[in-house]
Amino acid sequence: MATIKIHCLGILLLTLCLTCTKGSVKRSIDLSASHVLIPDIRLPTDVIPLDYELYIEPNLEEYTFTGVVKINFDKPTLFENITILRGDRMPRKTVYVLYLKETVKQGTEGLLEIPFEGGIWESAEGLFRGSYTNTATKETEEYLTTYMRPNNARRVFPCFDEPGIKVPFAVSIARPKEYTVLFNTPLERTLEHSTLKNYVIDHFEKTPAMSTFTFGFIISKLMKFEDAAINEKSPSAPKIQVWSNQIDKSELKEIHARLLTVYNTIQDYFNVSVPLKKIDVVAVPGLTTVRPSDNWGLLVLKESELLKKSYLSFAQELIYQWIGSWVTPYWWSDAHVNKALASFLASEIAIQIDGGVEFNGKYPMTLLYSLYYELSKRYPHSRITGMKQETVSFKTELVIRMLNFTLGKSTFHNGVRNFIADHHYKTFIGDDLWNMLTKQALSDKTLDGQYSITDIASSWITKDRLPVVNVQRNYETRSALLQQKVYLRERPHDVPEQDKMLWWIPITLNRQDTLNFSECKPYVWINKTRQINISNLPESNQFIIINHEEIGPFPVNYDERNWNMLSNFLQTESGRTLIPTLTRAKLLHDAWNLAYAGDLSFATAFNMTLFMKFERNHIVWNPVFTFIDHIGRHIDMSAVHKKFEAYVTTLLAPLYEELGPENTPEEYWRTDLRSLAKTFLCRAGYRPCIEEAQKAYKVWQQSSDPDYENPVPNQYICPVFKWGSIEEWEFGLQRVIQFPKSRVQSERTYLLKTLAGCPSQPEKINRLLDLTILQQNINFTENDIFLIFSMLTGGSSGYTTLFNFLSEHWVAIRERFANKTNLWDSLISSATGVFSTQKGYDMVKKLYEEHPGEFGSAQHIIEKSLRNIKEEAQWSDQNLPVIEKWLDNYLSQNNEKNQK
Repeated sequence: MATIKIHCLGILLLTLCLTCTKGSVKRSIDLSASHVLIPDIRLPTDVIPLDYELYIEPNLEEYTFTGVVKINFDKPTLFENITILRGDRMPRKTVYVLYLKETVKQGTEGLLEIPFEGGIWESAEGLFRGSYTNTATKETEEYLTTYMRPNNARRVFPCFDEPGIKVPFAVSIARPKEYTVLFNTPLERTLEHSTLKNYVIDHFEKTPAMSTFTFGFIISKLMKFEDAAINEKSPSAPKIQVWSNQIDKSELKEIHARLLTVYNTIQDYFNVSVPLKKIDVVAVPGLTTVRPSDNWGLLVLKESELLKKSYLSFAQELIYQWIGSWVTPYWWSDAHVNKALASFLASEIAIQIDGGVEFNGKYPMTLLYSLYYELSKRYPHSRITGMKQETVSFKTELVIRMLNFTLGKSTFHNGVRNFIADHHYKTFIGDDLWNMLTKQALSDKTLDGQYSITDIASSWITKDRLPVVNVQRNYETRSALLQQKVYLRERPHDVPEQDKMLWWIPITLNRQDTLNFSECKPYVWINKTRQINISNLPESNQFIIINHEEIGPFPVNYDERNWNMLSNFLQTESGRTLIPTLTRAKLLHDAWNLAYAGDLSFATAFNMTLFMKFERNHIVWNPVFTFIDHIGRHIDMSAVHKKFEAYVTTLLAPLYEELGPENTPEEYWRTDLRSLAKTFLCRAGYRPCIEEAQKAYKVWQQSSDPDYENPVPNQYICPVFKWGSIEEWEFGLQRVIQFPKSRVQSERTYLLKTLAGCPSQPEKINRLLDLTILQQNINFTENDIFLIFSMLTGGSSGYTTLFNFLSEHWVAIRERFANKTNLWDSLISSATGVFSTQKGYDMVKKLYEEHPGEFGSAQHIIEKSLRNIKEEAQWSDQNLPVIEKWLDNYLSQNNEKNQK
């Protein structure tokens, strides 16, 4: 076998592209759904590796490494004694190109041998280092480990760094004798180093075929824990070993048992074990990676994550041993399908083990609601690519959840099993999963023969939007017209081409005369058409519910009559018992957000909250706090806001009083619900809450050394700054000014945020603005001023006071920020961009007209503010009278009841 040797200097050699003719071969693809860091170049398929032989020798003293990689090439490529004309790195690409003198022959194999060297990183990219304190010796210990996702293997050694190229690795790694190396596979043998006295070389068993991004190792002094008795109970599972920094053995035993439980549950789900002898789970104190490094057979995660002992976290990492490592996406454009499937199945595994206790009712609602808010904006993601990647994965996960329900759990389960079985050691594209589910569904007759899961899934995944289904019942004919359109919450609703957006939508139907929330089979599909009619509905005095339990990721709007029947039913004890928790939460959430979007009367939305005086489930309460926040901020400047705060107090006070004082221990949901209720009651001016906060705050005021100790819980500080005296607020201001450098600076940041964002009295805000802007107090940085501007946008008292301060001191401020365009732009945006009424529009327009040509870099900002305020003012003109009328009626009735 012929050998080509080429020495490549420096860490700039990151991946390898070979060509058999002059020049390089490129292939561009659409990366719109892939990772933000993935380049737009693909390696040609002329040459593909058969396997790697890799030797790595780190230098822990100099933080460098050297090594040699031997890449064996598959037929039909031949490398004889070929002359290499030159080697070049592609400009601005992590690709190295070899230019050969002649075209190689076909028919045999070849070998490429490349020495390499590089530097060890401090950030979590490729091969990096870190340190921790040994709990036993109290000494600082260093470690080296890898993070290869998504394309960081090229930072460590020359390779074909694409997920679709899966080959075995034969690896040996040098290490100091006092350290341990863990790799994807078990240790085979250890030999003395030929030249370095204190070093040995570990040789590891050859890996199964795998992608470069699942390659990984760690060199450390962490200690191993293994409960042999537990491992023996699972002979078909790989040996699971936990490595840690001397964590208590009883804790490690529980962690080890939970890991085995999770592994066995996943194995049962897939009906197959991964082809590995061992899985090392390594807990590293202070690990700097954003997420665990889930290499095949080697999981490296933060010690804090391990100590949570979370079934969900363990499932999310272990499931990647099947989906991601053994079965791998062909290219990063399908990574969102891999992540979504793994995340959904991990949630199912966790629920299967503990009934969903860990979720505390937040799955899928929290995930779904955040998706509703993001995708209903005029400009989703604010064009932030990284956020878009997460949104695509979340949305795909919810589509997978929808298919699990609508196809039936048995069909979905068998389809996934067949998908895994068909792709052992292979790669897949998204359509492979959808096609397998289609095949299984057609076999089980859970999907109409003319439908395709590929078509259904793509209608959801390829759009940065979600639909809303409007239901208009005809009570005389017992039928209904169902129409789909783009769900838009943020005004104006002028999204381009929204009329062309259509989805495949499963319509699950529940009717009052035959309520059955366990039935998830679609009554009908809206098969990418604008509207359909359904018939055989119940009598006119009975409601219907569509998309119960949030089976599909879309809100539903009904005619006013159906909404009112739902409201009345939920106010009965039997109604709240018959309609399950997630559906009650959905109905409440849909009504409020549709009203906010302008698609439903606020009177109807408020009616949907009437049953909350009887509701005590925290899952149903969660959306209530969201709409109190959203609506409260929107109407903050209007006269209606005081009435809204009275409504909030009436709504929340009974709940807060019933929850009572905090007990230890108690269920997490009670603590969470009590905290939220207190926060919003304090914000609304609930006297018992304010008095409690002032009492706690007084302890701090009387402290002998207030700059070095703060005994006040954070939850009490904002109510005092909002409703307390100017003296109490001034005390907090002095603590910021005199904040010691020795204390944690995040505490100062929190204090400054509350000083600016909480007060309702203009004199407090004016004092802060005068100190920081006009007096230019040296204790406040430019970042502090940015933070103050941002916090003032949170309420009308803040941004109105900021606007008035700007108007009154225009000349001085303009001079102060003459060379600070970022601060000036931030000021104009914060002072003018949040108004939502005609009065606010008139104020901003007057400022604009009084200072023509003086806004400089912020000219476009104030012009945008005027456009937005005009839109919001129309919303206020339309909705505030409706809200005020409902609140007047509600508060009047409530007062009458209290008097009786």
